[in-house]
Amino acid sequence: MDAAISVHRLRKQYGGHAVLDGLEFSVRRGEVFALLGPNGAGKTTTISILTTLQLPDGGEASVAGFDVATSPRDVQQRIALTGQAAAVDDVLTGAENLMMLGRLSGLRPRMARERATELLARFDLTDAASRPVGTYSGGMRRRLDLALSLVVTPEVLFLDEPTTGLDTRSRRELWDVIRTLAAGGTTVFLTTQYLEEADQLADRVAVLHGGRIAASGAPSELKSRVGTEVVELRDPAGELLQEIATDGTVRGLRAALDTLDADRDEGAVTLRRPTLDDVFLALTDDPAALPERSTP
Repeated sequence: MDAAISVHRLRKQYGGHAVLDGLEFSVRRGEVFALLGPNGAGKTTTISILTTLQLPDGGEASVAGFDVATSPRDVQQRIALTGQAAAVDDVLTGAENLMMLGRLSGLRPRMARERATELLARFDLTDAASRPVGTYSGGMRRRLDLALSLVVTPEVLFLDEPTTGLDTRSRRELWDVIRTLAAGGTTVFLTTQYLEEADQLADRVAVLHGGRIAASGAPSELKSRVGTEVVELRDPAGELLQEIATDGTVRGLRAALDTLDADRDEGAVTLRRPTLDDVFLALTDDPAALPERSTP
């Protein structure tokens, strides 16, 4: 496998508490890889190590073929990071932000202007190019932040919860941008609080729990391992009372119906497909819920 990211027995602890405890996974070149986990599971710590902002306490990690601990400058030259907060200058205009970073990245003035113009168009910010960034909406700021990370095209782009705080429309606009980047060959490493986001964007998903990868695979694969259908019992007001995963067979459906609370005289039964929410809850509530784990 041609790996853009390789992590082997990675460990990190704070105050005696192991946040990462033998973490293992790899990411193929050109892949969109989503790392999921509860708050405090170590997602941001993982990104910090992979982007050379922190050193691990043990284990090994390489990005774009270079060890993050022994060759940090080589890693830094090949990656870009967009964090949870937009790193933009509110006083400068959108164009000035891009041109300044272009010059700092070694581009000549003309090339910096041309790259800024190209990125403003690519991220639908041309009309706002001459406005101070302080007047931008949240979605516009996030798009500009992502554009800044691409002034010099990276081999690997790290996105740490890039759509946190955005409204639904702005999130979907940013999804389109990420899809375009991936289609162009950029490897994307994504953490997110929104499981629908991982389902929509990721080629593969890994769930981080207890400092290790509890399960990984394509979203469709992980969902199928929870069950092919979920039977839900809801009260007359629509409140969920009970849900049972089934294998999609008639026998499985009958067994699920027999298991539902038989004492309730009212309620409606519905059938739905599993989601990544079901996978996430199954793994974080009971890591043995998906016994057949795929190889990271």
